[in-house]
Amino acid sequence: MSYLKIIFLLLVSINLYANIININEQTKSIEILPNSEIYIDKNRNLTIEDIIKQNVKFEKSNKEILSFGYSPDFDVWIKIVLKNDLNKPIKKILEYNNPLTTNVDFYDVNKDNYFQKDGLLTQNKDKYVINPIFEIELNPNEEKVYFVKASSYITTLIIDLKLWNENSFYQKEIKHQIILSLFFGAMFILGIYNLFIYLFTRDKSYLYYVIYIFGLIAHHLVYVGFTKLYMFNSKILLDILELSSVLVALPVYALGLFTKSFLQTNQYPILNKILNGFLIVIPISILFFIFTDDYDKYRNSLTMLFLLFLMIVTIYGAIKRNKQAYFILFGWFIFLSSGMLMFLSSSGIFDIKKFFPYLIETSFVMEAIIFSIALANRITSLQKEKNEANNRLIIQQKNETKRLSKEVDLRTKDLKTALDEKELLLKELNHRVKNNMQTIVSLIRLQSDEVENEKLKDILLTIQNRISAMGHLHELLYKQDNINYIDVYEYFEILIEEVRYSYDSYINIHLDIKTKLKMEQAIYCGLIINELITNSFKYAFPNKEGNIYVILEKDEKMKLTVKDDGIGFEKTNTTFSLGLTLVNTLALNQLKGKIITDIKDGVTTTILWDEDE
Repeated sequence: MSYLKIIFLLLVSINLYANIININEQTKSIEILPNSEIYIDKNRNLTIEDIIKQNVKFEKSNKEILSFGYSPDFDVWIKIVLKNDLNKPIKKILEYNNPLTTNVDFYDVNKDNYFQKDGLLTQNKDKYVINPIFEIELNPNEEKVYFVKASSYITTLIIDLKLWNENSFYQKEIKHQIILSLFFGAMFILGIYNLFIYLFTRDKSYLYYVIYIFGLIAHHLVYVGFTKLYMFNSKILLDILELSSVLVALPVYALGLFTKSFLQTNQYPILNKILNGFLIVIPISILFFIFTDDYDKYRNSLTMLFLLFLMIVTIYGAIKRNKQAYFILFGWFIFLSSGMLMFLSSSGIFDIKKFFPYLIETSFVMEAIIFSIALANRITSLQKEKNEANNRLIIQQKNETKRLSKEVDLRTKDLKTALDEKELLLKELNHRVKNNMQTIVSLIRLQSDEVENEKLKDILLTIQNRISAMGHLHELLYKQDNINYIDVYEYFEILIEEVRYSYDSYINIHLDIKTKLKMEQAIYCGLIINELITNSFKYAFPNKEGNIYVILEKDEKMKLTVKDDGIGFEKTNTTFSLGLTLVNTLALNQLKGKIITDIKDGVTTTILWDEDE
């Protein structure tokens, strides 16, 4: 039965053989499609048996690459006829040069076990090459017919078949993977570099650019086939491909945010509104393409339009003399050109890889370097602007300091003038008060001369001394510059001499001043001393001999002591109760202190109070 099958296949193959490709050891690589035939199965229901039995009519290809765009709803069959011109066996590798095609099936009709399956969603753990490959063996002078069926329901369907010698193919493959690895390494380093700059500067332009670089890396890992080969199994990869619209739009969207921040498009209101519109519409379009497969061939159209608009924004910024726009305009041109070429390639219109295999990767690296330099230049520009602003601020501070210094001098002069006037007025006031009090004292003295009653004369004398005590204070205030504190020794000495003169006595008075007094407290102490030494002159020394001690000192509290070594007095004696009442009132109510009286060995009166009261 197997013999009949082989005979049948051979008979069929006679009619199928066409466009025979002759190969030998010198054939390092050869394009297959120009010498093959294709058939498009629009119903997607033919099997290899149907292809052979029904004698399906194939048509000559004449193209090196067949491009059908995104997820076409048909299968493409390719018929290949190979002949070994040598008298010895030969091995070749058939490479399907597109890692994104969903399913690639290979058929060797001359073998019983003639089926091999590969493609984007086929996991082969033993394979370490990016593109689908199939091994071909030909006996001496043998001719064989092979079929390849390609279909893609998620990604683009671009068919490019090439036949290789084994050594040539693996040398090419190693070189290809090294170049791609260098590309991803360079992009990753640029991404990390800009990420660190963002962490130090907190400039959002760097963050958007980092998102763009890593989005571009993620997209290109899928685009060149690294994700399938080194990263994810077919199940995870299928889930990722379902979000292919996100992979395409993410770097472009991040680039839009970068442009908005880097060029500060707020200064161009109309363009900024359109840019904001794109930033709103693109996420909506992503959701639309995620939930529908009917318009997959248009899923990159909006992002390409957005890239063109970003280019227009940059050109407009350059026209408006935006320095940053000048710098990145060239990078934009490179990126837009690469993006357009990828779009044309994905749409099946033009495959740039055929003529410049690594143009896209080179363009991406150049663009990333240029944008990184532009961002570095932005730091330099910002630092320069900061230095200029600091210099302007320093100059402004100097000018302001000079202005404020002049203002302070002027105000100080005005305040000094006002203070001098105030001091002059206070001195004049003290002088007038002293004169008025002196007038009052003179009137009392005149009145006292006309009075014959000794008791009344004594009362008038006491009043006279009390007024004099206050008048002398104002006289001292008039003489000195500082009116907050009074010359205590001079003040008390004047008071004591005034009282001594009033009573015509030569009693020894010892004055010991160890601290100073505030003006407000000095008048109260002066009145207290006036009352106490008046009592001592009147009652303590019947023989007109003795000593009076006046001591002012400061420990924790202010302390005023008035002591005499006279005859003392009985506490029940109320002869001078009015004077003591005045002393108590001044000590307790005005000085907020306390009074201590000791009548042993004369009379000692001590008053204690807080200086701050």
